[in-house]
Amino acid sequence: MEADTHLIHPHLPLDNTRRFIMDKGEGCLLWDTNGNDYLDATGGLWLAQIGHGRREIGEALSKQASRLEYFTSFWDFTNSSILKLIPTLLELVPSHITDFVFTSGGSESIEAAIKTARYYWYKKGQPEKNWILSRRNAYHGAAYGGGCASGFEADNFGLGPLVPHFRHLTPPHTYRSWLFDGQDPVDFCIAELEQSIEEIGEDNIAAFIGEPLLGVGGMVTPPEGYWPKLEAVLRRHNILLIQDEVVTGFGRTGSWFTCQRYGVQPDIITVAKGITSGYMPMGAAMMRKEIADTVREGIGFPVGYTYSGHPLAATAAAVNLSIIKDEGLVERANTIGDYLAAGLHAALDDLPVVGEVRHAGMAFGIELVKDKQTREPLEPQVAIADEILDEFHVVVRCTNPTIIVMSPPLILSEAQADRIVEAVSTVVGRFRPDGSYEK
Repeated sequence: MEADTHLIHPHLPLDNTRRFIMDKGEGCLLWDTNGNDYLDATGGLWLAQIGHGRREIGEALSKQASRLEYFTSFWDFTNSSILKLIPTLLELVPSHITDFVFTSGGSESIEAAIKTARYYWYKKGQPEKNWILSRRNAYHGAAYGGGCASGFEADNFGLGPLVPHFRHLTPPHTYRSWLFDGQDPVDFCIAELEQSIEEIGEDNIAAFIGEPLLGVGGMVTPPEGYWPKLEAVLRRHNILLIQDEVVTGFGRTGSWFTCQRYGVQPDIITVAKGITSGYMPMGAAMMRKEIADTVREGIGFPVGYTYSGHPLAATAAAVNLSIIKDEGLVERANTIGDYLAAGLHAALDDLPVVGEVRHAGMAFGIELVKDKQTREPLEPQVAIADEILDEFHVVVRCTNPTIIVMSPPLILSEAQADRIVEAVSTVVGRFRPDGSYEK
């Protein structure tokens, strides 16, 4: 514990001394250093597709580390592990995606995508096309470019001047109906997009970046027609579409990539998390061939990272993706996801503080309210996730005080799904509309 006093935990205040020191994982379960077990309903940080403790990945990593632990992928160098991974990815990604920039994680993937979009238009002779459109309540990583694309003001508070030429639009959070001035949410969002393009000028906008469903924003699933209509507007105005699939990629929502679920063809797709299920840090910005060829002309692509195409990460990704495919986990995300969703609806829908339960595959959001009619967010007097963790040893997350989000491993059993339902419904059922908690 003494060592932990020297560790800076993201988003943890200095005076918070609660610690859960995890020591072992197997399947959907974790054990701390005191031997207590926990059910992981968050998949770590939304990434443990295949669960914890898979020996086949550990064995593959050990073998690869003893053969070649690392060499750079800059210039004319590469390694055999990353070259073995690429054909596997090409079988899984949408057919129009052909080229990859590998990274160490989601934030780097977003940075690479934003730089790619801006540099692409520079190479096309339109350097003024450098604006990025995004949305409020969106999350696109912790680096400066992605942080500016993110739509949470608190994440950039106190950081000084930010990267210019970002604009944030209304998210398609249909449950929060007051966002749309009484209009149809899709019509409102599309009209706002058109108006923003007119104000900024299509010749000044490089790309629109968006998560297929809003993750940190509350696992918000878009209304029908939102993405196809938005993509049509971007195509008409010659603006690239970047889909941030860092959270949603590799089976999380019941398809290999969530853009396929919603019927769009992004120019660039960012991934991380599920590509290795967390067994090694890895991500990628994946793109159309014409974009990749354009940014490589001349001096070459001016973006790279020390660990791009790391052989250990590539090895972990290859084994992880094989497990997802061989065990049918993409399809399982739909079946076990529907099972868990049915249990949550049955236990929560009639509770006075539950406004909406939503899901796509194995991505879940539960929105809590003071009043079901006004939909005003609940103001809980105790931390919901802490109560669930302390009493039931089930790990969930609240992206703000009033939205519970969950993304369990895709290997979750029905018995474990029932345990999640019991834990969440028991704690949520103790809240009153005024936010008080009666245990």
